[in-house]
Amino acid sequence: MIASVVDHRWTRLLLTPGAVLALAASVASAPVALSAQTTAIERGQLRAGSLATGDTARFTFEAGDDYLLYGEVNQLSVDVVVTLTNAEGTAVGPTWDTPARGPETFSTTIREAGTYTLHVAPFEDEEGDFEVQILQLEERSDDPEDLADQLMFAYSRPGGPGGAVQVWRDGRTVFSKAYGLADLTHEIPFRTTTPTNIGSTSKQFTAFAVLLQADRGHLDLDDDIREHVPELPAFGEVITIRHLLTHTSGLREFLNSFGLTGAPASAVSREQVITIVQQQPALQNSPGDEWNYNNTAFSLASTIVERTSGQDFDDFVREHIFEPLGMHASYVRMNPTVLIPGRADGYTPGGSGWTAPGDLGGAVGAGGIYASVEDLQRWGEHMLDPKVGSPELVEWMMTEDTLNDGEGSGYGLGLFIDEQRGLLRRHHGGADISHRSMIVHYPEIEAGLTVQSNAATFNSGDVAFQLGAAFFGDAMEPDEAALVADAEFDPDGWDRAEFDVFEGSYSIDPAPQMVARFWREGETLYTQLTGQQALEVAPVSPTRFRVLAVDAQFEFELEDGEAVGAILYQNGQETHATRVDDDEAEESEEWAPTDLDDYVGRFYSDEIETFYEIRLEAPEDDSDAAPRLVLNQLWMGDRVLRPSSTEETFTASGGMTVQFERDRHGSISGFYVDVTRSRDIKFVRVAAATD
Repeated sequence: MIASVVDHRWTRLLLTPGAVLALAASVASAPVALSAQTTAIERGQLRAGSLATGDTARFTFEAGDDYLLYGEVNQLSVDVVVTLTNAEGTAVGPTWDTPARGPETFSTTIREAGTYTLHVAPFEDEEGDFEVQILQLEERSDDPEDLADQLMFAYSRPGGPGGAVQVWRDGRTVFSKAYGLADLTHEIPFRTTTPTNIGSTSKQFTAFAVLLQADRGHLDLDDDIREHVPELPAFGEVITIRHLLTHTSGLREFLNSFGLTGAPASAVSREQVITIVQQQPALQNSPGDEWNYNNTAFSLASTIVERTSGQDFDDFVREHIFEPLGMHASYVRMNPTVLIPGRADGYTPGGSGWTAPGDLGGAVGAGGIYASVEDLQRWGEHMLDPKVGSPELVEWMMTEDTLNDGEGSGYGLGLFIDEQRGLLRRHHGGADISHRSMIVHYPEIEAGLTVQSNAATFNSGDVAFQLGAAFFGDAMEPDEAALVADAEFDPDGWDRAEFDVFEGSYSIDPAPQMVARFWREGETLYTQLTGQQALEVAPVSPTRFRVLAVDAQFEFELEDGEAVGAILYQNGQETHATRVDDDEAEESEEWAPTDLDDYVGRFYSDEIETFYEIRLEAPEDDSDAAPRLVLNQLWMGDRVLRPSSTEETFTASGGMTVQFERDRHGSISGFYVDVTRSRDIKFVRVAAATD
């Protein structure tokens, strides 16, 4: 299920699905063997090469303004990392490094005409053979329907997973088209009537089901959840049903917590969601204090619907929502073993091509709904003119929640709430293991759209918001980012020292634990988001800066000459960040562990019933390098612990932060683990290092 916190991570968000015309087989040239060198490449050419440790193969090509790029590196016997730079050597796209074998896809939007270079390098000490091909390189179309085809290009290729797009306005379908395959095994095409796992897009249906029960007098949004699920612990503070539907409960997020056990996401059951809550020793925050995207909450909400209605959740939703709205190709999948007629299977890139890993377990309420894009249009039109329930229920869903401090959360009941170039927008994306989806409501113009795919590589939010601007741009304000870029401002002549006033840390308002830091090193300007690599930024006005590696910009807010906040413009969204005091972070930047042996040992968490082993080892590729800490768990394998800027704190892959604590004698007694939406999971030392 897609996460808002993740949505604010710019290097992850903007992997724009590339796209244009499918290339005929006759366009591709015969493979050309090469070693680590620079070689010209054109769209449709297939280049083959070999890499040794430390090599980098470079491929140059020409692109125009606003070009869409999509291609693949087939990792025949080497795991590669792919980057893209402009003629000045500046990165203009993210780093692509996902599967270890098979296709490594790369896609982005090239904004400025010029010469560009693809860099293909081996991951760490790997070596072996690869093939690279640019399949799309074409100017972005101004026609909305052609743009839809361009953005869906990667999902209309022979033998690959597909998707669908549905657009409506004023009670009529504006655009409807399906692409690619719903089932690769039997080569069944994707159709606009194909039921597809919509992941967290399901949350608005769960919220509506709860509101139907409230409207019928079976519950109140301000009920203590323990009135309906009494086996939940009393945390000393009341969690209401409203807190569940607004992501403000303070509960752990079950997928993040369960992931720390090393078990596959498909293994968790609905019963285990309640168990995870029962084993949580304390709330992460007081209810209503903090917005923290939470699948646990919506799982519990579906349980409350069942207990107040006497029906299983799938039966309730079918009887009270799907059937009255004519959504006959929509289903609640209560667990991954339930058969869904005519459904699209989900696919993830793997070593030999596409794999079919199945669905998440325990997803009901937080996800778990299969629906076609045609059915989602019926739902979207119902949200404009309710056929079930009352207009007041929809208004509740579409009204922004207010936190305890009076600040808006940017979320209603099962829907994100914001604007796109001045036009009111309500939306929610979804991601199961492989499926991706997004539905967008534009209530002011009685319009909406939905996109979906059965490929894990699909960026549903980016595609949906681009198409929203293309189809409904007439109702939106001019593109402010484009206007700023065209303003009379000389970025080359701008004094980089002016950036110093913006240096510091800015907490992302909808996800306060995510902090963007800005600083200057000589003439080069940088930003870095919590847990991500530093990215270079460039000025487009005295207060506005674009991130070079991804399609995002920041506009700083000044009061009396001091920077107090910033607005992130990305994917058609505007997200506010508030400047925070970073004195403590600056003071701890010099911290480095003095004796890594202190941290070695065996640790256990009662909460998730899991052991972690931490050992000290020298990197295999360099016997002279300093030893490093490695965290191991039976099912997760090894994760290298790297010191962070905070004292006694390390980070590891998977978004994990590990903060150690010492006893009164100065010895390491345990640590706390944070992983995105689950925080402060305690591990206690049960054994020290052994010789």
